[in-house]
Amino acid sequence: MQESDLLKGFSLALIASVLWGISGTFAQFLFQQRGINVEWLITARMLISGFILLLIASFNKNPDLWNIWKTKKDAFQLVLFSITGILAVQYTYFAAVKHSNAATATVLQFAGPVLIAIYLAFKNQKFPKTLEFAAILLAVLGTFLLVTHGNIHSLSISGIAFLYGIASAFALAIYTLQPIVLLKKYSSTVIIGWGLFVGGVVFSFVKAPWNVEGDWDVYTYSYTSFIILFGTFAAFYFYLKAVKLIGGQKTSLLTSAEPLSATVLAILWLNIPFETIDWIGSICIVSTVFLLGKKEKPFSVKKLIKKPTHKKTFKKYKGFSNFSKIV
Repeated sequence: MQESDLLKGFSLALIASVLWGISGTFAQFLFQQRGINVEWLITARMLISGFILLLIASFNKNPDLWNIWKTKKDAFQLVLFSITGILAVQYTYFAAVKHSNAATATVLQFAGPVLIAIYLAFKNQKFPKTLEFAAILLAVLGTFLLVTHGNIHSLSISGIAFLYGIASAFALAIYTLQPIVLLKKYSSTVIIGWGLFVGGVVFSFVKAPWNVEGDWDVYTYSYTSFIILFGTFAAFYFYLKAVKLIGGQKTSLLTSAEPLSATVLAILWLNIPFETIDWIGSICIVSTVFLLGKKEKPFSVKKLIKKPTHKKTFKKYKGFSNFSKIV
């Protein structure tokens, strides 16, 4: 992997996380202070964002726009990703926000990276690398400290909020891992565009986009527009682009910037005090970026055995390359 691709992937993942953090806070305001319906917001944002991305793909004459539907297996995977990935992660997260708050929903959803690490460990039959494991622990610890101040009892959430939060963690894991095969064959714009649009069409049967509720003023229009344009199509596109560049596990870990951005917005917007433990949690979260960006040095047989004294040992493994694989 080139260093430029690594930097680009990390940057896109962080930007997506910040946009999600801001849109989550805006959504909480809309749900709790303007009476906006959760299902309507999800339908509207998916339809509009997906349509915009598909227009971009059409304008750029992207051949993948219709080619993805010509293969039954790929078309099925796309629909599955749209429903079990994009739609599921949006609905469960915003439902958790509605029944609790953006911070609580975020800390519950952040079990997603842990689920991904566990899944990959079982799939590859090996533990995460040392730095990745350390990043997982720091990200979870930092998020926990940031939104609870070290006291789990301070969450005080309802049972339904807890269920939606845990469901969003599973949905995030599916959303991150499920489209990797499709992303190797088709462009991110097409995948996320169709995924959003198809999910919006499906959810229209739950809440039609023309069935608008709530109190609409300049703040409602502004925050809704931000959620649709930046918190949906831009954030999801950047996130999947990052998955394609640096992989699902690293990308999901970088979503630790989401609670940080949500907290900063709360400080600037709602004048919430920022205590010492909040700074500790923030440092834990930001440090994961440096851990994930640092390359682990591969195991070196030459350093372990500078002067081999028993030639038969190396003859048994037919050279350093095969010996390294066994070690």
